Amino acid sequence: MDVVTSAQREVRTSDVDVLVIGAGQAGLSAAYHLHKAGLQAGSDFLVIDRSPAPGGAWQFRWPSLTLTTVNGVSDLPGMSFAETLPANSAEVKASDAVPRYYRAYEERFALNVRRPVTVTVVCDRDGDGRLRAEAGNRTIATRALINATGTWEHPFVPHYPGAELFTGRQLHTKDYASAAEFAGKHVVVVGGGISAVQLLDEISLVTSTTWVTRSEPRFRDEPFTPELGRRAVAIVEDRVRRGLPPGSVVSVTGLPWTPTLRAAQKRGVLQRLPIFSTIEPDGVRWADGRFVAADVILWCTGFRSALDHLAPLRLRGPGGGITMTGRLATQTAADPRIHLIGYGPSASTIGANRAGRAAVKELLATLG
Repeated sequence: MDVVTSAQREVRTSDVDVLVIGAGQAGLSAAYHLHKAGLQAGSDFLVIDRSPAPGGAWQFRWPSLTLTTVNGVSDLPGMSFAETLPANSAEVKASDAVPRYYRAYEERFALNVRRPVTVTVVCDRDGDGRLRAEAGNRTIATRALINATGTWEHPFVPHYPGAELFTGRQLHTKDYASAAEFAGKHVVVVGGGISAVQLLDEISLVTSTTWVTRSEPRFRDEPFTPELGRRAVAIVEDRVRRGLPPGSVVSVTGLPWTPTLRAAQKRGVLQRLPIFSTIEPDGVRWADGRFVAADVILWCTGFRSALDHLAPLRLRGPGGGITMTGRLATQTAADPRIHLIGYGPSASTIGANRAGRAAVKELLATLG
């Protein structure tokens, strides 16, 4: 049972203009722009977060993810990440450095984030045009909602026949802690994203691996450019504006070659196989009869947006996507009071910053 603090008791009867759910990059960016617009944290707007401490999903990342290996941490508006970093910070764990930054940021701008508060459902409140968010025995009424719950709480594992019969261990990227725990075991790594190749490389240094992806991975030699980033965002934005589920950004940008991955290639680690067709008790099998014995299947198959609490609002279309509108595609077409940051084109840290500013501007116009 959660210990109910005085802050949580205060949340029970909150009635605010804007509720921000989630205090990761997207939520903090939105809160900053609300603060900058002259709204008061805790009275005009409220930021709540389900995590026990500042840091968003970063506080749960695996220990080997350092500021050298991470795929980039963007500055939040109004305060640089570098301000909170010690000298020679390259090998500092991301799960330490980013939460420290977010904590300092919350304190500097007095954002008064309430945590841990988990919203279970959001629905329309009868009669007054407000939304009602339920969080346990707490109720928060709000004129507008900025949802910034990200994806960390919704790991995606595709189903393959026989998965329930596998006698080894299955885990998702979210559950990964250290390559050392797999020593002496053969690990099948499934997935073609950046996290997949990073973990594949780590694990291959301590044991044998097989790499499996649904489609052929595409590596790029050229550096990541603003133009490449804009192209990727534009494709995802087009999808959500048409009500389609967001696509994979990596499918557009490709996987960047790094010295670490070049070394893995020389060791033969990046010999990729197409996805298997079935899972058996002691391994995986392809349609042509090929079999690979496995002790572990690591699903690096990504995440889905954590939006179940918004189900009563009926935002999703028949295909599972949410039709988005607004300048940066953060506003739900079905309800202008609701903005989703960290969904679709605003899923990156840079995109979340820009989206936070745009969402606040549009919400304030909606609220008059």
